[in-house]
Amino acid sequence: MKKLKYAIALLFTFILAFSLTAFADDSSAVYRTLDEIKESGTINIGVFSDKNPFGYVDENGDYQGYDVYFAQRIGEDLGVEINYVSTEAANRVEYLETGKVDIILANFTVTDERAEKVDFALPYMNVALGVVSPDSRVITDLSQLEADDEVIVISGTTAETYLIENNPEIKLQKYDTYANAKNALENGNAAAWANDNTEVIAYALQNPGYTVGIPSLGSQDTIAPAVSKGNESLLNWINDEIKSLASENFFHKDYEETLADTYGLDYEESLVVEGGEPSEDDETAENAETEDSSEAEGADASERVTLTVGASSDAARGTSRAGEACAR
Repeated sequence: MKKLKYAIALLFTFILAFSLTAFADDSSAVYRTLDEIKESGTINIGVFSDKNPFGYVDENGDYQGYDVYFAQRIGEDLGVEINYVSTEAANRVEYLETGKVDIILANFTVTDERAEKVDFALPYMNVALGVVSPDSRVITDLSQLEADDEVIVISGTTAETYLIENNPEIKLQKYDTYANAKNALENGNAAAWANDNTEVIAYALQNPGYTVGIPSLGSQDTIAPAVSKGNESLLNWINDEIKSLASENFFHKDYEETLADTYGLDYEESLVVEGGEPSEDDETAENAETEDSSEAEGADASERVTLTVGASSDAARGTSRAGEACAR
């Protein structure tokens, strides 16, 4: 009889402990569900404040850019106000894990490592890595870097991860902000800057004297919104939104409003992902252009596969077409 009572007491204790654990797990969720966001009337979206033309603050103090254009539409369709939260590359995962933001829309490249910590929605842009360097010494291959050379990267970016894993011999100069990285390059602190090719191409177009000598480095990836791990209600809504927006070619309009002044229209089809599905035509074009780039090696300097900013924006855009395969 005593053994039976003991067994019942033990079972009761186990059930109680399990219930308390389950309750604690529910109550410890850092994210807000879709309904909670709607009820609050405000959504917190993490964006860059210094990464023109993707996310930046203009002269009037307003957020602008490709990611922000999408964020504005999310707020409209949800019927809520947007609280923009300025984020750095290294803080994107942390801000979702701590519930500081509901969504990250900050040029966030999808990787397996990040997907273990956050949930990515469908992609809306293609991206690769690229390397920009001064015209006085254009780096067209990483093997050209000497022992004392350093390469600038932003902490928490895929460029940092790629170089650490694939080229551990290269010395890295790490910065937390894009503004500091750009200043370091302009001050001659390093031989080159490795980042998303979209960013380094934009930098070279906007700053004469710099060339994207390596337009494509590593794999071809995508950029997507991200939410806190397990926030299925918000994730499903974003996925449905991205699919729905395809009917109006929303991301093409976004590109034309926010990126065309920087990249021109030649890049539109290779960069934009509509409806969350990168097209097979884009992949075929990328492969073909990559082959063309290889054949161009060793040719006359005027035909080399580098993005040189010089006489005019039209000439720069024409030269930059060789880098389209890397645009992601």
